[in-house]
Amino acid sequence: MSNNSLTSVLFVLLLLVGLAQLLGALFVKMRQPKVIGEILAGVVLGPALLGRFPALAGLTQGALHKSDVLEFIYWLGLLLLMFLSGAETQQLFTREERREVGWLTVVGTGLPFALGLVLAPMLIRPSLEGPNGNRLSMIIILAVGVAVTSVPVVSKIFTDLKILHTRFARLVLGVAVLEDIVLWLALAIATAAAGKQALDPRKMTMHLGLTLAFFALGLTIVPRIVKRINKAEFNVMAKTSPVGYAIAVLLAYCAVAGALDVSLVFAAFLAGFAVVHKKRRLFADALDSIGKVAFAVFVPVYFAIVGLKLDLARGVSWGMIAAFVLGTCAVKIASVSLAGRIAGFRGLDLLNLAITTNARGGPGIVLASVAFDAGIISSQFYTTLVIAAVVTSQIAGAWLDFVLRKGWPLLTPVEGGLKVGRTGDSPSIAA
Repeated sequence: MSNNSLTSVLFVLLLLVGLAQLLGALFVKMRQPKVIGEILAGVVLGPALLGRFPALAGLTQGALHKSDVLEFIYWLGLLLLMFLSGAETQQLFTREERREVGWLTVVGTGLPFALGLVLAPMLIRPSLEGPNGNRLSMIIILAVGVAVTSVPVVSKIFTDLKILHTRFARLVLGVAVLEDIVLWLALAIATAAAGKQALDPRKMTMHLGLTLAFFALGLTIVPRIVKRINKAEFNVMAKTSPVGYAIAVLLAYCAVAGALDVSLVFAAFLAGFAVVHKKRRLFADALDSIGKVAFAVFVPVYFAIVGLKLDLARGVSWGMIAAFVLGTCAVKIASVSLAGRIAGFRGLDLLNLAITTNARGGPGIVLASVAFDAGIISSQFYTTLVIAAVVTSQIAGAWLDFVLRKGWPLLTPVEGGLKVGRTGDSPSIAA
């Protein structure tokens, strides 16, 4: 790479990081999810606004399409986001909440996904398909787009509102983690089918078998092996450089996944799941350090580039966006409300759970990015999925902030040893 090319890439990177942090902080001040500001930074620099000026348009789009550096940072941000999300999965489930989490997951996620699978064949249009799209992959992507809930964005909203350790937060995140694991597997099947208009049954079976085996081992046996290695006496790297070791685990998972032709996104999630010990976080400081750097630079750049890829100036169907957002929100909220009633929740509890689990945030955007990069969906449908993820996350953040400012409880008291904490908190286990 020449000096001039490197300079242009670094300048674009400066613009992306600076504007993403600036707009992200502005949205936090407005009590909105930071990720919305980060995406908006890319939109501002993209074709819809500043990209209308030829000089800036040539610089940003040229650097985006021709630079392997920005492409690497984009993927590194995505992998770190999924890695840190996977690391959160070990801290969410308690024995007292398994029944509620189970109902909210099976009905609140399973019903929207099933409806998506049933209705997708009637809704798919040629304008939604990318160059590698086929009927199977498109049906799965649409169904996942209806059912997905964001772990990273919801976690960030809970952190900002200081309710991360409440029972309400544990329930929502427990549901989000379980459904993400299942929906990532569905996305893996969709990407495996991409580009195969005439599917080779033998190759597809092999590919899906490898993907299923990678997931199954990554959730059961491999984490136990990794945890033993984490504590082993011979593991000098874990003792001298925990940050380096955690990153090495991420890279190892991705390398194995790449060799097996399994999506690196799923590998990163499973790597985070494996590196955290069940009873005590052996690498708490290391993960905290990785998170600080990732969320300061790489993750904001990833979301900003997502926004940069959005072309809101042309090729956008606002009718499609409105129909998708309204339709999927209605299905998701109704399904979670039904699941909540079966689990024993009533009134405001149902609305709080339904609106919060409808936030698609990071996974919704990752779904759009992975499907678009795989050529499954068109740019028009990509824009629709991203905007749906942004809108639902914004609604969830605004609603929870409104509920807390009103002094309403997120969950009503539960009988059997649970009590309500301060106003606006969910019930917590009595001492």
